[in-house]
Amino acid sequence: MSNIKLFESKKIRTVWNESDQKWYFVIADVVEVLTESANPTDYIKKMRKRDELLSQGWGQIVTPLFVETSGGKQKLNCANAKGLLRIIQSIPSSKAEPFKLWLAQVGSDRLEEIENPELATQRTRELYKLKGYPEDWIEKRMRSIAIREELTEEWKNHGIKEQIEYSILTAEISKATFGITPSKHKQLKGLKSQNLRDHMTDLELIFSMLGEASTKEIVVNTNPKGFELNKKAAKAGGKIAGDARKQLEIKSGKKVVTKQNYLPESKNKGIKEKNKE
Repeated sequence: MSNIKLFESKKIRTVWNESDQKWYFVIADVVEVLTESANPTDYIKKMRKRDELLSQGWGQIVTPLFVETSGGKQKLNCANAKGLLRIIQSIPSSKAEPFKLWLAQVGSDRLEEIENPELATQRTRELYKLKGYPEDWIEKRMRSIAIREELTEEWKNHGIKEQIEYSILTAEISKATFGITPSKHKQLKGLKSQNLRDHMTDLELIFSMLGEASTKEIVVNTNPKGFELNKKAAKAGGKIAGDARKQLEIKSGKKVVTKQNYLPESKNKGIKEKNKE
């Protein structure tokens, strides 16, 4: 189950929130589907009275967002997948049971992975296989995950703590490696909520790995402390990969960064047609 596909067969209104780059679901729609209530707003009020902890954390779970309605755009209470699953826990309905069982399974899997980290790697491989990725691509993707983890661990050891700092450093490597930021790279490939690296070609993955592996080596050997010095290291590591990319493009006559992605063919077709315009 992905964040978007939880309710793909239901009439649930969703909205993309640019501030945190996540899909949000209209809470009243979800409650109506799972309870068949004629008055989902009233049901939510009663649910919050039953579950005091849910009510106390309501402000952290709910985000009012503008949603298209028959009467135009209106601000409705929405929640992302994490918040929505918390709400579902408080719905005593047989229709909510599959989601509760799924949550229990995810929790069980996570505990097993903590006990045996190799299971996480095995499950990731299996997920990529189920999605139809080629074996050689999966090998590169798994290696890229390992290199990324090694780099973030070094960043953590060298004073990088905030999530925004990790994002900025990653963007610096990407700009130096590919000449564009991750957000522009995603836009080029027609992606929105999808993970960019899951849609990279073999060469894009290889150069991404080179940029991050080079950055890690620079960090390990020069011992930068704090955000600004690590930012310089990120630019330097990315430049190594960027210079190699440029040389390949000169010799091959082809660009490394492409519009190619692994979206379903129906979506790809729309992107290709749009790119022709």
